[in-house]
Amino acid sequence: MKTRKEIVTNWLPRYTGTSAEEIGGYVLLVNFNQYVDLFAEKFNVPIKGKDRVMTSATYNDITIINFGMGSANAATVMDLLSSASPKAVLFLGKCGGLKKINQLGDLILPIAAIRGEGTSNDYFPPEVPALPAFNLQKAVSTNIRNHQLDYWTGTIYTTNRRVWEHDEDFKNYLRKIRVMGIDMETATIFTVGFYNSIPTGALLLVSDQPMISTGIKTEESDRQVSKNFVMKQLEIGVDSLKELINQGLTVKHLKFDYDEH
Repeated sequence: MKTRKEIVTNWLPRYTGTSAEEIGGYVLLVNFNQYVDLFAEKFNVPIKGKDRVMTSATYNDITIINFGMGSANAATVMDLLSSASPKAVLFLGKCGGLKKINQLGDLILPIAAIRGEGTSNDYFPPEVPALPAFNLQKAVSTNIRNHQLDYWTGTIYTTNRRVWEHDEDFKNYLRKIRVMGIDMETATIFTVGFYNSIPTGALLLVSDQPMISTGIKTEESDRQVSKNFVMKQLEIGVDSLKELINQGLTVKHLKFDYDEH
């Protein structure tokens, strides 16, 4: 294998158990098997890749993939998906809510992400902003309202550092930059998606309130959030992609005109 295309096409089934031809035109990315299990049960479809590092399931033209956690995995799955050239990729993630107004179970629709993870620097210089595809986020916004829910919008800080809740200096930094939430994948997905000419978006679920000691995620608190809110987040994601499919809408609203790679 000599070209990047040859590599990612060969590696996609090695990681997911699914070939590029089997990937739907629209992709949901998630961090936990619960999402894949719920999707497979809802649509009565098999789960593939149980013996691989990334499980997936496909219904009609929608494929859901659990790529794991962290920016390195996020970059890897976006690179692998370049072999399938999906029309849209929507990340359904969990995040820490950093504002006092945030409550567990709230939805955040990011308008941008700050690249604090470092991984995306291998794709673009640090000054290039991490932005979603506007038309994809617009479809998600419409479907949140169709489910008679509301959402917050704002900027997400993406970090490679998982254990930081004890660090007051870092928490003061987060207050200064006025971000709405923090996670480990959103900026990477936006950036590597743009690098690979894949329109991307994100819908994040507030799973903890890490700025206060009583709000730091525990096994029990996360279990309750997953039980009470994950299915609705998944339904909104699926319905958003269905809207794009059924109405024949495109979310690729700009040309990716930089040098081919």
